[in-house]
Amino acid sequence: MTTEVTTGPGARAGGYAKGRATREEILDAAVQLFGEVGYHTASLREVASRVGISHPGLLHHFPSKAALLAAVLERRDEVDGLAIRADLDAGHDYLDALSMLVERNASRPGIVQLFATLSAEATSPDHPAHAFFQERYRRVVARSVAELERFRDEGRLRPGIDPVTAARLTIAVMDGMQIQWLLAADTPESRPDMAAALRAQLAALLTD
Repeated sequence: MTTEVTTGPGARAGGYAKGRATREEILDAAVQLFGEVGYHTASLREVASRVGISHPGLLHHFPSKAALLAAVLERRDEVDGLAIRADLDAGHDYLDALSMLVERNASRPGIVQLFATLSAEATSPDHPAHAFFQERYRRVVARSVAELERFRDEGRLRPGIDPVTAARLTIAVMDGMQIQWLLAADTPESRPDMAAALRAQLAALLTD
C-alpha cells in the first residue's frame, strides 16, 4: 500500500492561502501588542504565542521585529488610505473624509492605541519608525495645507486663517483627542467625541 502525497497546484494554493492567513493573524496580534506595550517592550515571542505558532514560525513570515513593525505601519496606512479614497470617490471632500475616518477610529481602539503609542515612541531619532512618522506627518500636513489653500481660493476659508497653521492645528486636534479618548476608556460615559471635536475645529476655519 502506498501513500499518495498531493503536490500539485491545488496543494500549493492551499499552502499560500494558509500562509497569508497566518501572516494576517501575526499582524493583528502585533497591532494589539504594540499598542498595549509599545515597540521596544513587545517581543516576537509574545506575538508568536498569541497567534499560536512557534518563534521560528513567526520569523518565517517576518525575519525581524523591525520588519514586523514596518508591515504593521504599512497595513494601518493602507487601511486608512483605502477608506479615505472611498469617501472621496463617494463625493465627500478631504476634510469631511478626515472626520469620517475619526468616526471609524472610535470603533477601532486597537488602531488608535497603536498610533498613539508608536508615534510617541518614534519621536526618538533611533526608533525604527522615526523616519516613517516624519514622512507621514510631512505628507499629511502637505495634503491638508493644499486642501485648505483650495478652500481659501474658493472663499470658504475664514479671512485671516493661515492654511499651514490651520493644517497643523487640525492634525494636533485629531492626535490630541485620541489621547484623551484612550485615557477615558474606563469611563465610557465621559469619553470625548473625537469626530465632534474635529468638526468643531473645522467649523472654526471655514465659512460654510
